[in-house]
Amino acid sequence: MSAAPVPAPVPPVWTVRALLAWTADYFQSKGIESARLEAQILLAHVLNCPRIELVARSDEIPEPGFRKAFREIVTRRVDGWPVAYLTGEREFYLLKFDVSPAVLIPRPDTETLVQEALTRLKGKPSPDVLDLGTGSGCIAVSIAHQHKTSRLTAVDVSPDAAEVAKRNAAKHGVADRVTVLVGDLFAPLPPGSLFDLIVSNPPYVTPTEFDALSPDVRDHEPRGALDGGPDGLAFYRRIASDMGPVLKPGGLVLVEIGATQEEAVRAVFDGKGFTTFPAVRDYGRRPRVVMAMR
Repeated sequence: MSAAPVPAPVPPVWTVRALLAWTADYFQSKGIESARLEAQILLAHVLNCPRIELVARSDEIPEPGFRKAFREIVTRRVDGWPVAYLTGEREFYLLKFDVSPAVLIPRPDTETLVQEALTRLKGKPSPDVLDLGTGSGCIAVSIAHQHKTSRLTAVDVSPDAAEVAKRNAAKHGVADRVTVLVGDLFAPLPPGSLFDLIVSNPPYVTPTEFDALSPDVRDHEPRGALDGGPDGLAFYRRIASDMGPVLKPGGLVLVEIGATQEEAVRAVFDGKGFTTFPAVRDYGRRPRVVMAMR
């Protein structure tokens, strides 16, 4: 039987260096990966400074109020709350996005979807793009931020998520080109809407996969943004069935997929008369984005 982790000794003076060292050890003893990085992110958030500034402030002794706030946020992290919800932001595609428990936390894997969308939009003067299930708006806002003449329509069924997306569009100066609508997939679109490109990171987790998710994801991120139905394909079927009337001739759809879903997702779109292509792989070389064409 392995011995229980021994808590780090309490330092005589709570400098920034001491707070970081103790918290990193504490996080590690609780099985938190990237323990030191998370300690740095949380302390920088409480001190309202860039993380790199902690080095220069390592001998500083934060006031008791800051230490109390830091203790509280450390406790919430150990209780399972994701770091992004504790700080209220997450970096994605070189931008910082506001996040809340109303939205899925942006992942690096989803940057593959943004990059592929920008590749397909290259050279198009004023493309119309639809983002289904926008959540924080990270996909729509990133596309609009990079492609300066694109027009985005971002849809989410959650009013709270839509408010976060609107806030992020304003934060990054693209609110004039990102329209956020509340509703279920295509339902809130104005009659006659047509798009050059449809993008989506839909829910695609199966019930078995959901139960196996880490507690910080399973217990805190919105289930509606993760649960893809009994086989994880429910939203792909709906998108493939209903997107025809709003996709311009020659238009494309790009959807994020789970690492084992390429064949199944391609079959869904092939079955509706679309032409699909081999999946684009993410940074970890896993199949991540399926493209279909009218």
